[in-house]
Amino acid sequence: MPLSLDVSKLGAHIGAVVSGVRLGGDLDPDTVDAIRAALLEHKVIFFRDQHHLDDDGQVAFAGRIGVPTIAHPTVTSRGDTVLPVDSRFGRANSWHSDVTFVDRPPKASLLRAVTLPTYGGSTAWASTEAAYDQLPPALRALAENLWATHTNLYDYAADGAENPEAITNETREYRAEFQSAYYETEHPVVRIHPETGKRVLLLGHFVKRFVGLGTSESASLFSVLQNRITRLENTVRWNWQSGDLALWDNRATQHYGVADYDDQPRFLRRVTLAGDVPIDVHGLPSRAITGDASHYSDVVSPNVVAGQPLPIG
Repeated sequence: MPLSLDVSKLGAHIGAVVSGVRLGGDLDPDTVDAIRAALLEHKVIFFRDQHHLDDDGQVAFAGRIGVPTIAHPTVTSRGDTVLPVDSRFGRANSWHSDVTFVDRPPKASLLRAVTLPTYGGSTAWASTEAAYDQLPPALRALAENLWATHTNLYDYAADGAENPEAITNETREYRAEFQSAYYETEHPVVRIHPETGKRVLLLGHFVKRFVGLGTSESASLFSVLQNRITRLENTVRWNWQSGDLALWDNRATQHYGVADYDDQPRFLRRVTLAGDVPIDVHGLPSRAITGDASHYSDVVSPNVVAGQPLPIG
């Protein structure tokens, strides 16, 4: 590890702060390798005091870690590569992994703070690897043979917490664009992480039902498994400061934007990195049922960065 890079662990299962580095597209290979290793080990890593970063710098750094996708498969009116995470358009206050409704969910995401509320607005991440490891044998055997249907028709009011009368026109327009093209994909509930070889749970709020099970059975079983992921011991919560950037492994985590900042503005910028098609414990790949995500990203091998293969060994 480069001498200037310091990695401070935040919890037993997830999270670390990385200091001693100025992020950008000009990082030396050893530093990039150390950042990638920290990401795989800690699942989400945080960088303070990156005030110099703008959109171009964020994308350039992302290109050293992987291959940036377009901003979003359906939300295409707000940026080409960088997606604005803007409280005016809604709040991601539900546990999820990014874009699991396509057959090639992102490898990783990078989120940069721009405008923050004076209180609240933190983000929590959970380790889906730790959750799998903690399953008792009977639940583990069940999960390894389950598949789930993921769609982008997410029910924002499913938890009963949303007041329909409080939804703004901007939020309605954003949701309409989010659902402007329909995607449905069947993913294994347990996938093999393509870089670590670990088994991780693949769930989150884009799950509609389990394949072969009815609505009631799916809801009950989803609750059992999802609650395993979000046990507090498997989570880390980050209180944002100006100049922060978070980088997380989307294949081994879920995250939740805590909506506890009233009507204050909260604005961040997200870049995602192209991923592969998940593989289950028996070697079977995820199945796209509806929707073609080839415009969103190519299916990218984990050993490719910015179109170039990484050195092996």
